[in-house]
Amino acid sequence: MQKQPNLQVRAKKLIEQDGLKFKDLNNNGKLDPYEDWRLSPEERAKNLVSLMTIDEKIGMMLINSRKMGLAQEDKSKTSHEGLLDESIIEKGETIFATSKVYGTTHTIANRHLRHFILRDNFTPAQMAEWVNAMNEVAEGTRLGIPVIIASNSRNENGEAVFGMNDAIGIFSTWPGTLGLAAAAKGDIQNGGDASLISEFASIARKEWNATGLRKGYMYMADVVTDPRWQRTYGTFGEDPEFIADVIGRIIDEFQGETIGKDSIAMTTKHFPGGGARENGFDPHYEEGKWNLYPTPGSLEKYHLPPFRAAAEHGTSSIMPYYSIPSIKKSVVQEFEGEEIPFEEVGFTFNRYFIDHILRGKLGFKGYVNSDSGIVNNMSWGMENSSEAERFAKAINAGTDLVADTNDIENLKLAITKGWISEKRIDESNVRLLTEMFALGLFDDRTYNDPEKATEVVSTKAHWEAAYEAHKKSVTVLKNSNGTLPLTADKLDGKKVYIEVFHKEQERVASYTEKARNEAKELGLFTLTDNYEEADAAILFLHPKSGSYFNATPGLLELEICEDKVNSAIDGALYQETTLSGLDHLKEIADSVHSRGGKVVMSVNIILPWILGNVEPMADALIAGYDTFHTAQLEVIAGKHMPSGVLPLTLPASEQVIGVYQNGECVSPNDVPGYDKDKYMPAGMSYAYKDSDGNVYKLGHGLKY
Repeated sequence: MQKQPNLQVRAKKLIEQDGLKFKDLNNNGKLDPYEDWRLSPEERAKNLVSLMTIDEKIGMMLINSRKMGLAQEDKSKTSHEGLLDESIIEKGETIFATSKVYGTTHTIANRHLRHFILRDNFTPAQMAEWVNAMNEVAEGTRLGIPVIIASNSRNENGEAVFGMNDAIGIFSTWPGTLGLAAAAKGDIQNGGDASLISEFASIARKEWNATGLRKGYMYMADVVTDPRWQRTYGTFGEDPEFIADVIGRIIDEFQGETIGKDSIAMTTKHFPGGGARENGFDPHYEEGKWNLYPTPGSLEKYHLPPFRAAAEHGTSSIMPYYSIPSIKKSVVQEFEGEEIPFEEVGFTFNRYFIDHILRGKLGFKGYVNSDSGIVNNMSWGMENSSEAERFAKAINAGTDLVADTNDIENLKLAITKGWISEKRIDESNVRLLTEMFALGLFDDRTYNDPEKATEVVSTKAHWEAAYEAHKKSVTVLKNSNGTLPLTADKLDGKKVYIEVFHKEQERVASYTEKARNEAKELGLFTLTDNYEEADAAILFLHPKSGSYFNATPGLLELEICEDKVNSAIDGALYQETTLSGLDHLKEIADSVHSRGGKVVMSVNIILPWILGNVEPMADALIAGYDTFHTAQLEVIAGKHMPSGVLPLTLPASEQVIGVYQNGECVSPNDVPGYDKDKYMPAGMSYAYKDSDGNVYKLGHGLKY
């Protein structure tokens, strides 16, 4: 028999039956099935849906970004002691206000939304208090349906990017996902397994759980096949088998065997894989709206295996990508011996992919959560339809939750016009509410203890495990004549110069100062601020290219370059910089080499950079992946032996990713780097080869 949960109410009363306590969420003085924690989540969900109005069902099917009141500068526009943001944003006032945005209380009580995305980055206690305040409002409504808060990942290091790295540095901070992959693949090469990923997910789950964030928009199961895809840094690389293992481990640890009161419900993305880009352009903008499959069998072989793993491990939700499968630029693709009919609409609108492949073939049992903005900005293949028609197309295709909108009016219009049946609306509601019941949100997990949130997130062992992963992620690509490690005896009486390079010149001084201070604290080197007297230089390179929400004028630049003249798609010339200060970089290298010194370079791999402009200057070259500089310095000094390996292949040159006039890429967009040589023109090899003869393919990493 189930144990009496510790129920807490703030707006309603508890009732007793059979000597047990229950929440009277609808205030009717009797126990309804949905209030009975002894029943299964699905039984409770079905009962609740039978009691809901159409407006309540509509609100349940939308998820919208929601600011915390603490982020609101005008405190008169807040409630609940400043916790809830009550401001109103008119339609079009910001790029995210595609329809009018109301205050938190009105949105919960009158528009009936219950799913929200948190992008703010406050303390664990403040997050817990915010979730509590929202649930207090929700509890006071007619049926007392609680809210559920989703977020993009919060446990990886990196620079803030809306929609990807929304929040950094509050929870235990691990390397970027490519770094996690580099570390885990290194462990596998050393005879172990990817249990580092399991440990990461287990720790992150505890932190999320304590703060009341119960739904993760993570992780990316996409396989990188087009090197110019700007979202590469949020993936686990290019190896489908490895990514499938990782995704399974993440779901197992965050959710457990079945979703329960300590689970974080996962939303695995972006089905059926966003890596098959058209020359790197991303579907956040029109130029990138197509997925290309020019290679026979590529969709089944490379892109779908991680999603099979996600379905098999019971991921709570799957998010389809914005993009459209291109008929003209693809060859016929099959899945399990059946030809796949390509309907040229975004995957959220694509019934065959959702209903037949995802649910039918892969056996997915959860709900489908669209990506943000599919009824407005990124409605690819449905651009000429109304918002109501887009809602109808997506929901009838099998989408259950429509993201980053509060547009109840157009969803209701689609229903009243008879374009979506109430049976289909009920099906989505049952799926969505089953998750919420399973998570305990209706029972003893409605409210969270802010002090406990602080305590859990500050657990020393969590941060130590994260730092260990940083060290393990460091990948030695080149080590001429045993340059590394720079041990104390090698550096006896010698001085080391440290500098950080970045695309944005204004970041360089503060980043460099921080790196030097960290090196001083480690005490591993005798430092100098003058490279002209240095016997060794450690140079951290942080190149950047492109933008998440906007296309570059030409193809995304992967060379490490400054003021390089490129040709735009329309033929116009423009300049591109991925790293500022390249002349200065060469001055430092030449100066140190002139005295017989050594140059160690670290390149931050957030994209598969083409390294020809910098690698020849380096005696030793290492890769980090938003890896802490301190962890890299420990490896450079030999305090930690290198074990990380490349999670993806770095291209040899611009030629191997060149694009013909007809738009076709020299190396196929839908094939991972490790396999591209099968399709390259005669005499051409895809992977970068350095001056020592090392080939920077998937799995490359040197040891000391």
